[in-house]
Amino acid sequence: MKRFLPQSLPSWILLILIAGLITTQIATLSIVSRDRNEGNNILELFRLSERAYTLVKLLYAAPPPERIRLATAMSNASSPLYMSDDPAVTSAIASDDNLAELEDVLVARFSAFGVTDARVRRDLPNKITPGTAISTNALNPDVGVVEKQLSDLAQDFSESGGLAASIEFNDGQWLNFVTPVSPIDPILTAQTLPLFGSVAAVVIILSIWAMRRLTAPYRALESAVKRIGEDVKIPPLPEFGSSEYKSAARAVNAMQTQLREYVADREQLAAALAHDLRTPLTRIRLRLELLRKSQLRQSLMQDLNDIEAISRSVIDFATYEVVDEEQEKIDFWSLVDSIVDNYPDVSFEKKSAASRKLICFGRPIALRRCITNLIDNAIAYGETATVSLKPIENDIILTIKDKGPGIPQAKLDEVFQPFRRVEGSRNRQTGGFGLGLTIARNIARRCGGDIKLENDPEGGLRAELRIPLAA
Repeated sequence: MKRFLPQSLPSWILLILIAGLITTQIATLSIVSRDRNEGNNILELFRLSERAYTLVKLLYAAPPPERIRLATAMSNASSPLYMSDDPAVTSAIASDDNLAELEDVLVARFSAFGVTDARVRRDLPNKITPGTAISTNALNPDVGVVEKQLSDLAQDFSESGGLAASIEFNDGQWLNFVTPVSPIDPILTAQTLPLFGSVAAVVIILSIWAMRRLTAPYRALESAVKRIGEDVKIPPLPEFGSSEYKSAARAVNAMQTQLREYVADREQLAAALAHDLRTPLTRIRLRLELLRKSQLRQSLMQDLNDIEAISRSVIDFATYEVVDEEQEKIDFWSLVDSIVDNYPDVSFEKKSAASRKLICFGRPIALRRCITNLIDNAIAYGETATVSLKPIENDIILTIKDKGPGIPQAKLDEVFQPFRRVEGSRNRQTGGFGLGLTIARNIARRCGGDIKLENDPEGGLRAELRIPLAA
């Protein structure tokens, strides 16, 4: 069931709006229909009362034979009228409270005209018989619009039922007549349904537009949060729009500031520690030079070299984070080609015309360092490497393959951790101290890309650098 529910905030809001619109329309139509029926019912009772008043006033003073003649003369198919010794409405008990109250009103109103009893009932619709409606000839092209509409209305009246009334004079004669009930058209018809559908469509379209407009800042907020994960030094979010969005943007900006300060403190601390190590290390080296040559001195010199190498790696790592470099458009093929030219053991696998027109947006010095680290890593463990470059959709893919022993599948992500080297699969005597791939991936991610390592089926390791194409 949950898979059919909306998965985004705009979809939920739109669903709630549509559900509210449908509920409101149904409730409104129900209320209007009820009020129409109640209003029409009172109106029909009023029409019957007025017609009864006119007939009673006209007939009460006439003798019984004259009443019969007048009633016959005034009767018609849609509103029959006649006099009789027995009431047409045989039941003395009204079918509902409204009719019972109307009977009392009629007796009280017509008492001055010798009326002693009144009975009213509702008649079911009866199909009109031929000749009772206004006659029209469907084949006659001269039939006018009004004549046609009058015929249709007469047909509707004949099928809408009526109110039958029997009123007794004090001489025992009954006046019987039927007042047709005005037909009530349904609210939803073939003519009104397109109107309701059009209104609903306009409301839905405007709601979609409004939802997209209202949630656009939040999509920008989502994009900004993702970019903060790649580069904490991006410009802060503009604080505009609704109070909720401004509050969220303010919180994200505060988080970014705190994160940037934390990263800067960590970087500066690491850089300062590595830099301050140089002075005592230099003194130790000078003192070792003064010692006589021996195995112990040689071992101490080797340890000192390792410490200095670690110090340089930490300084490089810290310097990469601290130094700010402006982004610019880069001819990626030219950048890669200039780097490969410095390595006699590295060659292009294939140089296509498409690869020479690839432009990306990034930091040139940082990207050069990223690619250099990947190539150094490939040569250190595989001795030779091949490089290929191609566009895939909106990205540039740089692939570097070596012929080394590869890395266990379970540890392909582990080598990106700082100071992490997979000794079981890589040569212990080659390479640095586990910061090259860390720096390379951080640079790629700050440019909006990433690095993926895979073991090549033919042997060796394949490093894939993905960088977005410039817009």
